[in-house]
Amino acid sequence: MQAFAYQTPASVADAVRALGQEDAKLLAGGQSLLPSMKLGLAAPSALVDLTGIAELKGIKVDATSVTIGAGTTHAEVAASAAVQQAIPGLADLAANIGDRQVRNRGTIGGSLANNDPAACYPAAVLGLGATVHTNKRKIAADDFFVAIYTTALEDDEIITAVSFPIPQASGWQKFKQAASRFSLVGVFVSKGPAGTRVAVTGAGANGVFRASDLEAKLAANWSAAALAGAKVSADGLNSDLHGSAAYRAALIPVLAGRAVGG
Repeated sequence: MQAFAYQTPASVADAVRALGQEDAKLLAGGQSLLPSMKLGLAAPSALVDLTGIAELKGIKVDATSVTIGAGTTHAEVAASAAVQQAIPGLADLAANIGDRQVRNRGTIGGSLANNDPAACYPAAVLGLGATVHTNKRKIAADDFFVAIYTTALEDDEIITAVSFPIPQASGWQKFKQAASRFSLVGVFVSKGPAGTRVAVTGAGANGVFRASDLEAKLAANWSAAALAGAKVSADGLNSDLHGSAAYRAALIPVLAGRAVGG
């Protein structure tokens, strides 16, 4: 790992200014960036550490939404009684990300900005029709995820919070890869203000996506029975040593049914 400058801004505005340095990278939990640097896959000239910015942390719940600061850790989301009551599926998802170290260091903002194709949080954001807040604008979930490791964020844009509409029902199921604990396939389902949504992570070659055929079935009948015998095309799905595209396609409706039933 080569030398780099290290900055600890006290505000989002300070972080934006520091990010203006050539090849500077934001550091949130560091659970993806630091291993990449150790392997020589990333070599930023400067790290801008967001962990000391108080305005990026915290959870607020009102009658219609749950808003989570970008610097809030997975463990904090999982442990929040307010999140557990308002969106149980979201709390369950956060509680099963990685291991204890990852959950206590990793942040929701860092996960979304990185947009790993097998990460859990993108499925919750897309599956609940959430809104990503930045220092410049608000981005709807359907517009945020572009491709693997690619989002709609601009170079000088920092995620500040994510707001989730409170659904009538939600659920999460994850078939994890045993070593990494990433999703081989993960499915988040919800029924609420954003409609009936089914978001899939870990399976798509272009990252997280919505399963529209399953959404239509659940919109007509919100039950696990509505997905009995449902099929998902293997076209455009990942195939690797952990599972073929056909295997992942078979898992998606099964996990969606469990998420609804659970």
